[in-house]
Amino acid sequence: MVDCEYCEASFDGEDAYLDHLADEHGGELGAIDRRRVEGRASDDDGGVSLAVVAGVVGAVIALGAVVYVTQLSGGGGGDGIEAAALDDSGDSERLSAVEQFPSEGTQHVPESRDVDYEQSPPLSGPHYNTPTEGGFYEESQPAGNIVHALEHGAVVIYYDESAMNESARNSLQEFASTHTGTWRSVIVVPNENESAESDFVLTAWRNRMYMDSYDAQTVHAFLSEFLGRGPENPVR
Repeated sequence: MVDCEYCEASFDGEDAYLDHLADEHGGELGAIDRRRVEGRASDDDGGVSLAVVAGVVGAVIALGAVVYVTQLSGGGGGDGIEAAALDDSGDSERLSAVEQFPSEGTQHVPESRDVDYEQSPPLSGPHYNTPTEGGFYEESQPAGNIVHALEHGAVVIYYDESAMNESARNSLQEFASTHTGTWRSVIVVPNENESAESDFVLTAWRNRMYMDSYDAQTVHAFLSEFLGRGPENPVR
């Protein structure tokens, strides 16, 4: 089942869900959902299916995504890219390793409740009433607060402290201080998962990308694609 993030409806498949978005929520869609709906319309018109393209890209990613990101990453700061304006969308080559997952829900739960998220780090699901504020953190933050921030359009970047160097730390701190506000903040936190698949993990609502070594240009591309485009109140 696919749950609508704009209302309470549920659908048996992705195509039915995208048709619903086009018919009922056209004026509410963020940039990412608009592209998905346009891809569905292209299918109906006999054009090249974005889903087919995504499938081909996915096969390539499955063979070499981690290697690609490692080769692309320069391992340091971005020569001022941290404070640069975001693009309308992120560079598709830099973001080819992004994975998207189904929503686990949007309901609020009391902070006394432990939530078992399907993905680690969490990308959606039940969350606490108070979102984590933007900023660079030296200590981990409660997942229930982080998920609420993702719903608000935040991008959360997880780092392995042992892989952090001065250049990466300064760059991440600047990204966090540049992008603030309730609906488009950058949150940088240490990764609690000792078996994490990458030294840096970039996350947005329902989306994740591993980055083996730090690269500010890739972070900027991820922010351009996802920041401020959470399901509760997209502002970009």
